[in-house]
Amino acid sequence: MRNMMPKTIALLAGSALLAAGTAHADRSDWPNNFTVGTASQGGTYFVYGSGWANFIADELDVSGGGEVTGGPTQNLALVHSGDMAFGLTTMGPASDAVNGQSPLAPGLVMDNVCALFPMYETPFSIAALASSGIESISDIPDGARIGFGPAASTSDTYFPAILETLGVDFNRRNGGWSDLGGQLQDGLLDVIAFAAGIPIPAVSQLEVQTNVNIIEFTEDELATVLENFPVAEFTIPASTYTTLEEDARAVSMWNFAIAGCDLPEDFVYEVTKATMENNERMRSVHRSAETTIPENIVHNTVLPFHPGAARWYEENGYEIADDMIN
Repeated sequence: MRNMMPKTIALLAGSALLAAGTAHADRSDWPNNFTVGTASQGGTYFVYGSGWANFIADELDVSGGGEVTGGPTQNLALVHSGDMAFGLTTMGPASDAVNGQSPLAPGLVMDNVCALFPMYETPFSIAALASSGIESISDIPDGARIGFGPAASTSDTYFPAILETLGVDFNRRNGGWSDLGGQLQDGLLDVIAFAAGIPIPAVSQLEVQTNVNIIEFTEDELATVLENFPVAEFTIPASTYTTLEEDARAVSMWNFAIAGCDLPEDFVYEVTKATMENNERMRSVHRSAETTIPENIVHNTVLPFHPGAARWYEENGYEIADDMIN
């Protein structure tokens, strides 16, 4: 008990300080509630976004929650239009949106979307049932039925093109990750190509129920993908899934939480403060949040930061270029 006491006191003191800081914030123009755009159930966005929304609602005493959406591309449009206060997105779709190249609204420059904080990298990974005999990308048979996640999601936007570049011939399927996992288990799909934070809940669930192959890129395949797409090299640690016996080669894109640029500065400041100063709580939402730390703001080179978020970063010693603040 002696060793636990200082930690308990520190936690209580930290909570008191957070509550005190929030209590003194000017709430006159704060929204009465907020919604966070996530993605389909069974994916990391839904778990992360819903958990984060509940955490912020509790910390700031504002009603809020996560909502199922089509994922990063749709979240950009929903935040830009003001239909949702917050959302989760990936840097590839974000770049398309601010350049007027979103597949949901070609020609529309989405300039009411601001960055909040870094989330995690999204690895692009592939899974098949062990019984299929598919152990590599080259094993995928012509005409294979491949699930790419929700339509217009990061996975659906980039993974088909990646596999085409690697010479895979396939029939494209869309749906939520949980649904696609069920279809794979039932033999209605041959492969699922995931772009989602790890561990992917749908894959973890499959591992409990059947034998799964996690398929990695070969060195040559990796080089080809890095040369042709806006992705970075990534390693899926063997500890991520019970199926993996050693680390697996993959590629990834960074994810950021986003906010409407017109949200009140004090409100966004407090949201950013609560998130950045409580990483242990964020990791309890989803373990991928171990990279939800201020040092990773450097991975956003696309979206301007919301002034409220930028104020917290600058107060805490993290520099942001003037032209990267809205």
